[in-house]
Amino acid sequence: MTTATLLWGVLFSSIGLGFSLYGKKQQRIVPLLCGLVLMIYPYFVPNVYLLVAIGAALVATPYFVRS
Repeated sequence: MTTATLLWGVLFSSIGLGFSLYGKKQQRIVPLLCGLVLMIYPYFVPNVYLLVAIGAALVATPYFVRS
C-alpha cells in the first residue's frame, strides 16, 4: 500500500460513514448502501486511480438515484 492509497481510503471511508449515518437516520436505502460500500471497498482495491474512480462514482450515486 502506498500513502496515496491510504489517504484516499480514509477520505472515502469518512464520506461513507456520513452517508451511512444519513441513510440510517432518514431511512433511505441508497445512501446507506453507498456508505457501507464506501467504507469497505478501499480494502480490496490496490490501484489508486481505480480507487478514486470507484469512490467518485459511489459518492455521486445518491445524488442521481433517489429512493
